[in-house]
Amino acid sequence: MPKIFEYFGFIFLFYANDHEPIHVHVQYAEYESKVTFIYDNGALISLEFSNVTGRQPIPGNKHQDIINFLKVYHNHVVTKWLQFYVYKQRVKSEKITKKV
Repeated sequence: MPKIFEYFGFIFLFYANDHEPIHVHVQYAEYESKVTFIYDNGALISLEFSNVTGRQPIPGNKHQDIINFLKVYHNHVVTKWLQFYVYKQRVKSEKITKKV
């Protein structure tokens, strides 16, 4: 379960046995949600939040922080997804300390 980003209390990670479509799990304190990337002709058109079985979802008032981050870093997430799931390489975790 590689952690790919830390950002102001949010942990962005992949599950080792996950599947398409491209998505990222986000943990915040005791909460966790899944965010799926929706693309059309290579352009990010939306981010869809969903619940993770057995976990409390991230409160709605935190969603905008996650959306803002992922709009800036979605290409990095996709690159890390390809490295991990397609090329079977390790991915490096990054701590982002500048607000987006």
